[in-house]
Amino acid sequence: MALSYKARKRWSLFILLVGLPLYIAAVWFVLSLLEGWNIWLQLLICLVLSFAWAFPLKAVFLGVGKADPDAPPED
Repeated sequence: MALSYKARKRWSLFILLVGLPLYIAAVWFVLSLLEGWNIWLQLLICLVLSFAWAFPLKAVFLGVGKADPDAPPED
């Protein structure tokens, strides 16, 4: 079931204000556990995790910055 424009806008705001800081804290914790590993492996894990949150949530953010397509046209 597809989300409406308003629902996508609300979810995207919630994700950016609550979910992303929690994800950053979790990644920070995981990277602290990898201290002492090879620096290139740490960098690779950091790069993978920095993009990993965006791909599953791509549909939520799609078209949020544009005008509401369901709104009546303005004269």
